[in-house]
Amino acid sequence: MNRILSEVKVLVVDGQPLVVEQLCELLERNGYRCLPCLSSNQAIENFAADPSIGLVLCDLHMPECDGVELFGALKVIAGQQRIFEAIMLTDRADKQDVIRALRAGYADYYQKPLDLNELLEGVQRQEAALQEQQQCQQRLGNLNQKLQYLADSIDDLYQDLEKARGLGAQRRATDVDSEPVAENLPGNFEQLSPRQLEVARLVSQGKTNYQIACELGITENTVKLYVSQVLRLTHMHNRTQLALALSSSTSPLHLRVTAH
Repeated sequence: MNRILSEVKVLVVDGQPLVVEQLCELLERNGYRCLPCLSSNQAIENFAADPSIGLVLCDLHMPECDGVELFGALKVIAGQQRIFEAIMLTDRADKQDVIRALRAGYADYYQKPLDLNELLEGVQRQEAALQEQQQCQQRLGNLNQKLQYLADSIDDLYQDLEKARGLGAQRRATDVDSEPVAENLPGNFEQLSPRQLEVARLVSQGKTNYQIACELGITENTVKLYVSQVLRLTHMHNRTQLALALSSSTSPLHLRVTAH
């Protein structure tokens, strides 16, 4: 018994039983599993039922439909995910038929009577090409999986950011009403709107415009606009004065800044 060396199963299709038998014997002797077929319809049925078929040896002139039509039917069955290679066999040296077959997607062709050693080498070449394509497909599949994981992670980050913005807005609604320093604000801060006052407090905490924008769910340019409005309305010259003005009302620094 010969040891199976190849994981690729070969579909051997020819209308002549003797040719099919000869080809299967050659391939099986060299470690290939073969599935013999005597018609195009039988080949289509077997190909659809057995995903392990990766190589097809097919006579160009077959009953029911020729080898080019058969190859087209097999491609439809294979779809985008299944990879296979096909070798055409012909007993006619019609150049147009050969061109038509190669354009349809056949990887190679051999003319009858066949040189079996030459055919075996051709089968081995197509097996190597098939394995390379399968490895490439697997690498692409792994890459797509990693890209999907990355996309999912980015989506999660965006969702977390939206949640954080939502909590920030919720916190802002309560802060405006319950902030303890609201009762001790300097007089020149009482004219500020709730949003302007909120921005001023965040500035006094040492937060950057970017951090304030993230917390409030607004753009950084909008934060800059609010800061400019607050400085103008409170007659402050810079963020440092603004921060000191909103520090503890008992602080000497606070008294000195608000006295001006």
